[in-house]
Order: sequence, then C-alpha cells, then structure tokens
Amino acid sequence: MKNTLKTAFIKSVPILFSYVFLGMGYGILMEEAGLQWYYCLLIGLVVYTGAFQFVLTELLVSGASLLTIGVTALFMNSRQLFYSLSFVKDFNKMGKAKPYMIHSLTDETYAVNNMLSFPEEEKRRIMFPLAIMCQCYWCAGGVLGCLIGKLIPFSTEGIDFCMTALFVTILTEQWEKARNHVPAIAGIGVSLICLFIFGTDFFLLPSLLIVSAILIVHNSREGGGK
Repeated sequence: MKNTLKTAFIKSVPILFSYVFLGMGYGILMEEAGLQWYYCLLIGLVVYTGAFQFVLTELLVSGASLLTIGVTALFMNSRQLFYSLSFVKDFNKMGKAKPYMIHSLTDETYAVNNMLSFPEEEKRRIMFPLAIMCQCYWCAGGVLGCLIGKLIPFSTEGIDFCMTALFVTILTEQWEKARNHVPAIAGIGVSLICLFIFGTDFFLLPSLLIVSAILIVHNSREGGGK
C-alpha cells in the first residue's frame, strides 16, 4: 500500500504544480466575486471541472439561470463522455470506487492514467489514490487562493486570463499535432460570429450549441466516409 501511494504521488507531481497555481487563480476570482472559501471548496468537491469552474463563477455572479448553467456545463465537459470510454473496463473492475473514478476523471488525470505502464491490477490500485490526490490539489489551491485574496488585498485584474492562456496553449499544441483543423476553426469562427450577433453576455451558449452541431455532422460524415 505504501509503495502504491508513493507511486501515485510521484505520477501526480506534474498535476500538483498546475492544479495548485491554477486553483489559486480560481480561488482569488471566487473571493473577488464575494464567494467565501467554503463555497470554493464545495464547488471543487462537487463540480470539479476545472475550466468550467472559472465560467461558473461568472455565471453565478451574473445571475444566470440553472438551465444556462447546466447546458453550458454539459457542452464544456462533453468531451469527457468520449475519452472516458477507454477506462470503462478499468472502472467496472474497481467496485465501490467506480462512481468516484467517473466523477474525478479530468483531462489531466486521463493523460496520466494513460501513461501508467503497470500490470492492470496494479494500475487500478494506483489510479484511485492518484485521483484523490489530484482533486485535493485542486481544492487546496482554490481555498488557498480565496484566503490569499482576503488577507492580501491586491488587484485581481488579469488573473482570469490564466485560463485563457491555458486554452491557447492547449489549442496550439493540438493544432500542431492534429491533421484535422476543422474543430479548432469551427470553434473560433462560430464564437466570433456569435459574439458579434449576441454580445459578450449571451454568446457562449449559442456558440457551444452551434459548434457541437457542426462537429457532430462533421464526425458523422467522416465516419461514413471510412
């Protein structure tokens, strides 16, 4: 058990640094929005969607409807419905831990789990504590950010750009690796058009709906052509 925890921690170190610092940025934004640290902790435990939590802060402050929040969350995290299929076999063999493994699967834990080169049984033993550690890193970063924002007053202008910077980095890497650039072009193009038509307050939801429809049609045509 000790070796399993040690291995899980070592494998989680890259996520530790990214989650703590990114979580601190999220926590500072939460505190700036008037939400206490325990709200940040609760959302980190229950929602735990990383990117959407930044968006959720703005939605909560602006008084968005539950329907808007729910649909936005669904479309922003719908990618996980697809890449999580590769872990169905593993999760089914993890007994009572299965619901938590589904809940705690993020882009980062997915990537790390894919790189675990161990026998299947040992791999599953590592995946569970690794998932717990990663969520703890995120929650700790968020709470720390809230406390720092409360105790050390300073301008938070620009902090929300950290998630934009992360998305730009991910987009750049995916653009270089992918042969098919339709998803990226569709996302950028549709977002700009919807921003012009609906304005900054209402463009997100129609953008997600339209882009999702485009990608569904595009993927079905590609699949049918193979």
